[in-house]
Amino acid sequence: MFWLRILLFPFSVIYGLIIRMRNLLFDIGLLKSVSFKLPVISVGNLSVGGTGKTPHVEYLIRLLKDRYKLSVLSRGYLRKTRGFVLADENSTAAMVGDEPKQYLNKFKNLLVAVDENRRHGIRKLLAAHKEVKTIILDDAFQHRYVKPGLSILLTDFHSLYPNDYLLPAGRLREPIKGASRADIIIVTKTDPVFSPLSKRDVMEKLKPLPHQKVFFSFVTYGLPIPLFADLPDLNYDEINTIVLFAGIANPYPLEQYLKRLCSELVTVYFKDHHSFSEKDITQVKTLYNNQFTKRKVLITTEKDAMRLKDPEVAQLFQGIPIYYIPIEISFHFREKTKFDKLITDFVTTS
Repeated sequence: MFWLRILLFPFSVIYGLIIRMRNLLFDIGLLKSVSFKLPVISVGNLSVGGTGKTPHVEYLIRLLKDRYKLSVLSRGYLRKTRGFVLADENSTAAMVGDEPKQYLNKFKNLLVAVDENRRHGIRKLLAAHKEVKTIILDDAFQHRYVKPGLSILLTDFHSLYPNDYLLPAGRLREPIKGASRADIIIVTKTDPVFSPLSKRDVMEKLKPLPHQKVFFSFVTYGLPIPLFADLPDLNYDEINTIVLFAGIANPYPLEQYLKRLCSELVTVYFKDHHSFSEKDITQVKTLYNNQFTKRKVLITTEKDAMRLKDPEVAQLFQGIPIYYIPIEISFHFREKTKFDKLITDFVTTS
């Protein structure tokens, strides 16, 4: 890995020069950032995937949805459509992307839209729904054509951005200096037990600016949900073997969680946002069928489940007990109230 990074470093230098020039053009106003009159909250990261954006966006949705007419706008990563799409109950992951499909699936009265051009997407959204009072931009930290009123930057505790390198030698989309645009920094995926000493160590690495507020979050896992309505609730006491398959950037935390709930955990992983083919599903089913116990179950992530719900894929799993695990985030150091107030004060006063 070290030598590969050395070989790729010249390309990272070139990439970094291009991104620095782009950011400079925005900073001096030659490329224009547009602000909107309503509260716009951006959630994003400096690195490529794996920081836990989706559960943090869901946290904001739960916090705001009953107080304000709320909408989430995403680019709809890897969807098979283009341009502005306003999602509805008939939208599939292929049409809007797995994350927007997940938001739509969990929050029935939420307006969810996708557009790779966020500026265009906001204008289309507001033209169709003038009642919208707040917009959350999902994965928009680098989309500088829109200037959010509040910018939230996420960084994985196990891969903090100060310790990383620019693409392709590392996983950073832009230089570390870009973090200065954030109003709030959330260190994600910390251990449920997290000491003040660890917090201090992270703060020394991040070196937040005076205006930046830093929070620390961790993941909590919900009860497994059946992919199909005719499946019974899952009782882990009745399960010996779990076959976990996932197409997410970092399945390790879920793997460690499930290991405590079964005698044997068998895993198969695909790339992030993987679009499951019939061949992939055959591979997963074969692995499941080769487990020599009747006390077995298939488990996947909630994000992957959104792609598996598409009818042409779902039918391939008929007759197999398959469940997905929802996740939520919580904050350390009793700072939930402080975080919530920052968000609600911004929305109320903007």
